[in-house]
Amino acid sequence: MEMQFYGAAGGVTGSCHLLSVGDKKLLIDCGMFQGGHDLEEENRTKFGFDAKDVDYLLLTHAHLDHCGRIPLLVKRGFRGEIITTAATRELARLVLMDAAGLAAEEARRSNRRHQRQGGTESEAIYDLTDVLDTMDRFGRTADYAEKIAVCPGVSVTFGDAGHILGSAWILIEASEAGKQQRIVYSGDLGNRGKPIINPPTPAPRADVIVMESTYGDRLHKAIRPSVDELRDAILDTLKRGGNAIIPTFALERAQDLLYYLREMMRNNQLPANLPVFLDSPMAISATEIFRRHPECFNPDTRAGLQQGADPFALRNLHFTRETSESMGINLIKGGALIMAGSGMATGGRVTHHLKHNIWRADCSVIFVGYAAQGTLARRIIDGAKTVRIFGEEIHVAAKIYTIGGFSAHADHDELLAWYGDQKPTRTILVHGEDNGREGIAKVLRARGLQVDCPVIGDRYSL
Repeated sequence: MEMQFYGAAGGVTGSCHLLSVGDKKLLIDCGMFQGGHDLEEENRTKFGFDAKDVDYLLLTHAHLDHCGRIPLLVKRGFRGEIITTAATRELARLVLMDAAGLAAEEARRSNRRHQRQGGTESEAIYDLTDVLDTMDRFGRTADYAEKIAVCPGVSVTFGDAGHILGSAWILIEASEAGKQQRIVYSGDLGNRGKPIINPPTPAPRADVIVMESTYGDRLHKAIRPSVDELRDAILDTLKRGGNAIIPTFALERAQDLLYYLREMMRNNQLPANLPVFLDSPMAISATEIFRRHPECFNPDTRAGLQQGADPFALRNLHFTRETSESMGINLIKGGALIMAGSGMATGGRVTHHLKHNIWRADCSVIFVGYAAQGTLARRIIDGAKTVRIFGEEIHVAAKIYTIGGFSAHADHDELLAWYGDQKPTRTILVHGEDNGREGIAKVLRARGLQVDCPVIGDRYSL
């Protein structure tokens, strides 16, 4: 058996891990690299393996940095089976259709620029047809805790990772030449106390554990003070007469925020008639998908939904799907809460809202999620005085809030709690920058355990 790493190895995006068992090759995730221009170009490069050789793809969840390059994999010859949970399958279709649309839009914008300045025209990394071809590759559906015999000598069990709807860690039980191995891929692990979905179920016993480490060097703020901080940021913005812009991840973060806003309004902590705009077609569709998968909800939320208490229903909530509706929001000069994607402000409708509001001192930008190096969100959070949006240099005058307690990722203590007191022969830390990985590695090494921190292209014989 051999394990190779082709993404999220030394960084937090582009998850892509290849496991070879005999003559079978299993790919765990095939995600998009996200961040600056160089990473966008990296998405177009060769995978490091032949797509035609991959027999199975096991998908942990539907975030773009875990599923975003699957259509490219199919475009380059993958004809195997994709196995994942029912909720992830629905969300992945939504995410990939959106990614194809954004890629086409970016290609058109780039080509217009090239026509003016000269240069080679570019094409989208993949299109809607490639996404539809990809959906044909989805096969068996994984239920949590149920073993699937993938092929002779290999079975998999998906467990609840508590990260987003349908997210999973994956236990692979593999046998080769009489040697058996239990290998766990954590995918992305969620933090505890989330309002809608269950917390992660602990890691099963394993010989090898491949674990994410995004926040391995830090602890999150407690969720309740974070909710209070969000409330105070919104109230302060309303008092100043401006708009509050929240760059929002469409999956999980948008739904959690709707839940908390509804709670605040019900408790008279926010005006019940506060205009809230969910300006993200993907987040709107994702919310509808959430409603179709109560099996992923925690007991309290599931019971409330069954009794008619919709966790996403606000009195003055506006779903804006159409571009014209989104443009209309920019005519509102104050008193509105605008949630729009993308969460890292790398594209999407939030960039338009930032362009119209970030230069105004009465407005606020509230970040409630992770911002990778090289993204517009990170530059704003780091205190940039000006930012370039659609080719225009814009002064940053809005009040900037960064609230960390809403993270969908487990922190240092929660990662170790999921890991438990196991003693695998090898632990491999992925999906983290150097500080995050070292925060977990030093603890596990102090237990006398072997810990590896691969970079892209590394391979290990098991």
